[in-house]
Amino acid sequence: MSDPRYEKLERCLKCVREKTDFKPLVALVLGSGLGDYAKGMDIKAVIPYEEIEGFPISTVPGHKGQFVFGYVGETPVVCMQGRVHYYEGYDVSDVVLPTRLMYMMGARFLVLTNASGGINDDFSAGDMMLIKDHISLFAPNPLIGPNIDELGIRFPDMSSVYDVELMVLIRKAAAEMGIVIREGIYAQLTGPSFESPAEIQMLKKLGADAVGMSTVVEAITANHMGMRICAISCVSNMAAGISATPLTHEEVQQAANENAPVFKKLVNCTIEKIGKLS
Repeated sequence: MSDPRYEKLERCLKCVREKTDFKPLVALVLGSGLGDYAKGMDIKAVIPYEEIEGFPISTVPGHKGQFVFGYVGETPVVCMQGRVHYYEGYDVSDVVLPTRLMYMMGARFLVLTNASGGINDDFSAGDMMLIKDHISLFAPNPLIGPNIDELGIRFPDMSSVYDVELMVLIRKAAAEMGIVIREGIYAQLTGPSFESPAEIQMLKKLGADAVGMSTVVEAITANHMGMRICAISCVSNMAAGISATPLTHEEVQQAANENAPVFKKLVNCTIEKIGKLS
């Protein structure tokens, strides 16, 4: 008997294919501050999430909630304008449904972006951070439950989730544009409350350089399917106990928006370089 989660994916894919036959090479998930990124794409189709049967709807301010299909340079891309977060009340299998669906559309590379809180004392608000690894101890693992054999193996290796060759491409892209890029480990917590100062100190002792409320469950899911993954975080604020002021979503959004032009250039250049790999 087919897994009901996989059957749901097939229904979602059928809805997408009724609207477009576009086959992406790269899947791009837009974090805070990159909501308007798609304006620079050669757009071929747009599908609002609500037009896809059973698809979870993003409820976060600043997240548009639609797939955009088109080209970045010559690279075919499916772009998520608005991701779904676990704190919105969805089951984790619904949180990662979009990642699985983009794979089923044809995407074999995944570029994840987000806004994060800086933990590393050497970081500053506005820094770009290449995610080299992650800590996933706090959000539920998206692979819990019966394995979906159509998508991957029961016990996937997690030794190198973030593709070494893609990280080299990001470093090259940053160097070509004169962008200073930090590197570090990202930890996902569930949210929606920001972390306490004690939690930030715990994460620092665990080796985390930045913290947020997304990305890791998507990376685990993509790794399960054999996608090649890279991730860039915009450090939009320093975390609790490091920042001198209370944290607000508005502050995070404003900082992410201010750094969006640099972020967009870095993502653009990275995707164009990925396209040349295929």
